[in-house]
Amino acid sequence: MTEKDVWFITGAGRGMGVDIAQAALAAGRLVVATARDAAKVAAAVGGHENLLAVSLDITDTASVDAAVRAATDRFGRIDVLVNNAGNFQPGFFEEVSPAQFRAQMETNFFGPLNVTRALLPIMRAQRYGHIITITSTAGIVSGGFGSAYGASKFALEGWTESLREEVAQFGVRVTAVEPGFFRTELLVEGSSTIWPELSIADYAEATAKTIEEWKSMNGQQSGDPAKLAANLVKVVDLDPAPARWVAGADAVEAITAKGQTLIDQATAHLDLSAGLDH
Repeated sequence: MTEKDVWFITGAGRGMGVDIAQAALAAGRLVVATARDAAKVAAAVGGHENLLAVSLDITDTASVDAAVRAATDRFGRIDVLVNNAGNFQPGFFEEVSPAQFRAQMETNFFGPLNVTRALLPIMRAQRYGHIITITSTAGIVSGGFGSAYGASKFALEGWTESLREEVAQFGVRVTAVEPGFFRTELLVEGSSTIWPELSIADYAEATAKTIEEWKSMNGQQSGDPAKLAANLVKVVDLDPAPARWVAGADAVEAITAKGQTLIDQATAHLDLSAGLDH
């Protein structure tokens, strides 16, 4: 990668996407920063000669195509894609409506697929590129009250793992980023967080308690998104590119523990698991 590489960043109107765009610009990159409203991107990131702010709805393929055209018209190429846009649909499975669950998958999973599908032909033609997808610690370690969000992030993990092998032959690198808890706008009610639509008496007490716990965490998370963004620029420059970058001490601890848990589960019943060949 070079200082004049072109970065295409989704979800750059607020939260971590703003920090990523600013870090890339500070490192001398050319940046296409996108969000549903380009004016919000420009206001949040700040004016810069190397910045192109573009309106983009990642769930709308026509919007994606238009944003990619604007990017290539301005800079002629796209070298680094940062799939960052997403939202948070918490709730117990039975209380998350089918429409809410599908909407979570449309934004967090199919949205990045839409953008990547539009950009991959450019990267293949260049025989050069890097696809960064921000998943979550919840893409490795899910839990109660997180079935929809965890499903969307687990799906991204599986997709990136396969995509990495498919496009390596074209010089395109793929990295998944698993942040822990960072002080972003992910927990801002009505903005990035959507509470469950349904209410079931058996879950009512636990739902109310968990919602209050989540609300109390907003603005108190330990991670600094500006530091994550600065280190992400360094991660993009690594050769070979890492398959995963786990961001935050809490994420490292949780994912390391999950790895051991998987080993324990895989070997727990060897008398039943082994010896099944013909």
